[in-house]
Amino acid sequence: MTRDVLKVFFWLVLAIMLPAMLIISRDAGISGDEEVHLKQSEMVYQFFASSGENIGALNTPKTHLQYYGQSFDNVATILIHWFNIKDVFGFRHLLCSFAGWLTILVSALFAVYLSGYSAGIIVLLLFAVSPTFLGHAQNNLKDIPFALAYISSLFFMVKVVSAGHKASVIHYVLLTLSIAFAISIRAGGLLLLVFLFFYIALHYSYIFWIERQSVAKLRSGLLAFILVAILAYFLGLLLWPYALQNPFTHPWKSYQVMARFPTTIRQIFEGRLYWSDFLPWYYLPKYMLITIPLIVFTGIVCFIVLFKKIISSGKIVAYGFLLFTILFPPVFAIAHSSNLYGSWRHFLFIYPAIIIIAASGYSSLFQFGKRTMIKVAIAAGMIGLAVHPLKFMIANHPYYYLYYNQLVGGTAGAYGNYEMDYYYHSMREGAEWLTDYLHKNQPQKPVKVGANFSVNWLLRNYPEIRPFYFAWDDRVQRDWDYAIVANSYIHPIQLKNKTWPPKNTIHVISADNVPVCAIVKRMTKDDYYGMIALHENKTEDAIKSFEKALQYDPQNEVVLYNYAVALKENGQSYKAFSVLNRVMKINNQYEPALMLLGKQAVEKKDTAEAIHYFDALIQANNKYFSAYVLRAGLFTENEAESARKLLKECLQINSGYKPAIMALANSYRKSDPEIARKYDIKANSIK
Repeated sequence: MTRDVLKVFFWLVLAIMLPAMLIISRDAGISGDEEVHLKQSEMVYQFFASSGENIGALNTPKTHLQYYGQSFDNVATILIHWFNIKDVFGFRHLLCSFAGWLTILVSALFAVYLSGYSAGIIVLLLFAVSPTFLGHAQNNLKDIPFALAYISSLFFMVKVVSAGHKASVIHYVLLTLSIAFAISIRAGGLLLLVFLFFYIALHYSYIFWIERQSVAKLRSGLLAFILVAILAYFLGLLLWPYALQNPFTHPWKSYQVMARFPTTIRQIFEGRLYWSDFLPWYYLPKYMLITIPLIVFTGIVCFIVLFKKIISSGKIVAYGFLLFTILFPPVFAIAHSSNLYGSWRHFLFIYPAIIIIAASGYSSLFQFGKRTMIKVAIAAGMIGLAVHPLKFMIANHPYYYLYYNQLVGGTAGAYGNYEMDYYYHSMREGAEWLTDYLHKNQPQKPVKVGANFSVNWLLRNYPEIRPFYFAWDDRVQRDWDYAIVANSYIHPIQLKNKTWPPKNTIHVISADNVPVCAIVKRMTKDDYYGMIALHENKTEDAIKSFEKALQYDPQNEVVLYNYAVALKENGQSYKAFSVLNRVMKINNQYEPALMLLGKQAVEKKDTAEAIHYFDALIQANNKYFSAYVLRAGLFTENEAESARKLLKECLQINSGYKPAIMALANSYRKSDPEIARKYDIKANSIK
């Protein structure tokens, strides 16, 4: 094809992708972060509307969102207020999809600049079969706009620096705005200022040492780039209240907080639960390996194999820089043991550059294959590789981000081993199904609906429905008639032994025949009545209620556990032990049961059994701090150092856990009173 034909096709594909992405966003659910970011953006709006008097946006101890610029969320909320938009989340999703499309546009133009329109077209096609990116482009107003800012900044860095004194003013402006946009969303955007001067150093070093050209004009150009950096920095703070309080120290403080984000959550990885700050170092690369389509990895292999041919085009510095911007962020995060969770969504910003590299590899492969039949074979191979992700998106709209590739057997192979609906997209479809069900079966009747993610907005037009949040493991303690439960924070053992979705599920939302959301009807409230009786110390009533509940669902480990508690408090310890063993057969990592079994073993003076249960509990949850203290207490006097080592491991995770400090003090009470006194002082300082 001629360049003109390729150019027309390039813009035609882009023109088709824009309305397609906007339409897709109309079916998006509310993501796991949206409500808290929307609330923060409302506080930011009030901050500016009150000329800084309303300072709610500066005090966010639970969400830590004061440290985010989140300018895209803020702009969306400003527009919602200005134009009195009622469909708040629908509008946000449209803006997010538009940002996703712009990301694809800039990435494709970058590829055109590096390798021509054929590479640009391949970029478009690779994005079109990238389920994770397209899934987040529906409703992730933090990571998708940041990806746009990141790739746009890199593109204009390369264009402006490479053009030298011939660079246009508009490109300088776009570079400045791109870096400012990145900083305004996330403090990590500050790295782009470093990248800018790093690329300048790379470019001019290559000119001087390799091409043996003069760099006399570097000084005047450097002044322009310093101006770009200064303007970008301060423009990036304009919609960020916390940064505006101290423009010189607060952005850096925010970056430090983000580098070691304080909020930790539990995630399924390789079939077991981990706290996010204790995941294996390879969590990020492995998640990328099993969720990025193989067609992209094949393009990267082509790039590596044909690297010499690619760099002969004179773009070696640009490609080298692009590779650096892909590799540096994850390597930095791994080296600093960053707190990661939610697959690799926090690193979506490097994906456009990955796509460009893969597209350049394919473009060079097509050029390498001179004969028509070879080109046809290459195209056929690409189509074959594209089938798996494309088929998944068609069959599982709009849950694209749940995609896993063939390396783990697709989504079905990943089930129970990796996270499913960690961003709660399925709650929307669950809420819509339930409202339709209630309308047909019990119209106008008051209904209590529990959910493991807020559905208040989704049910706002149904006054007869009273929704509230609950954790799935707390379901027995709450009064509800129906529940909408996404496949998130569900124990992998429950997923694998199929005790979730539970017996009383009336509808399941699936992706690739894997349940990602369950709508549950409460057939009996005997479990709830049992909990009330247990809290009121009416153990006989509690036992009767739990026994009735278990007649309906004998696999409910939460009811079984509380039944055992009631039995124990009623003096029926042997029967309680038998019930707890039933819990272990259902879920041998159910933490409350392990703790109770361990305590029962201590009461029976069965040290070996107690050690077994407390060790199992610490293995299942290394932040179950009371287990460390109880386990340490089972060491003999001759094993005092082992006990201290265990307690110190506990304090490494939670330095302020008072029972562990007191236990350490007691361990030194006889052997070294001075050390014991120091621990006593530390314990007494903790309220």
